[in-house]
Amino acid sequence: MKRFTLTTFIIFLISFAAQAQYDFPEWGIGASYGRMVAYSDLRKNYIQNSYSAAVHWNYSPYLPFALEAQTGKLSGGGVGIDPYDRAFTNNYLCFNLHGDLQLGELVDFQNSYILDRLKGFYSGIGIGVMFNNITSVQRYAITDPSYMFPGKDHSNSILIPLRFGYEFKVYNYEELPVMGISVGYSYFLTFSEGLDGYNDPTDKFKNNAQDMFGGLVVGLKFNFGNLVRYNKPIRSN
Repeated sequence: MKRFTLTTFIIFLISFAAQAQYDFPEWGIGASYGRMVAYSDLRKNYIQNSYSAAVHWNYSPYLPFALEAQTGKLSGGGVGIDPYDRAFTNNYLCFNLHGDLQLGELVDFQNSYILDRLKGFYSGIGIGVMFNNITSVQRYAITDPSYMFPGKDHSNSILIPLRFGYEFKVYNYEELPVMGISVGYSYFLTFSEGLDGYNDPTDKFKNNAQDMFGGLVVGLKFNFGNLVRYNKPIRSN
């Protein structure tokens, strides 16, 4: 009888230990679509499309790191719109490495209805490089053809992406998070004056900050690869 009880207890412990471990795929690939606007030196900027592709390494289900490539268009200004008739179009390309920390990594959402709904909120930061390709720019002031606006058609700069949003996880029949759908806002800080193609002297033109851009982004991510153990439930019961 004692032997039977001991065996049953050991089996129970093994079963409990197995149930206390949770698996998630280590890798992922994703794509996203954005609506970006430049924050440049020009008075008016226009919302344009952006497209991204990324490879993800899932440190945990709620802390992925991604190597992302993004391409898109930024534009602003125009004759009669900008005070100096400046206008630009930038068909840019950028690469960045970023990590997104989701609330589910920090809180115990199993016993909280509210936290369970909030666990997908994330914020992230990273670093990258931006390659500016100014395909259209008004170099001469129409009101003063003798003045040529300084700047470069091709340049690059360090890029700092800041990200905020929410990820909806999709699970398969084994309760693995195999897909993620994200909606968020991405804001990119640049450290040059190449985004709009202008590098105007501050003694003649308002130029108080470095060029930046950002916008709403919708993304889709597919997880795959080796299964990695996690120390708490990924999905609420």
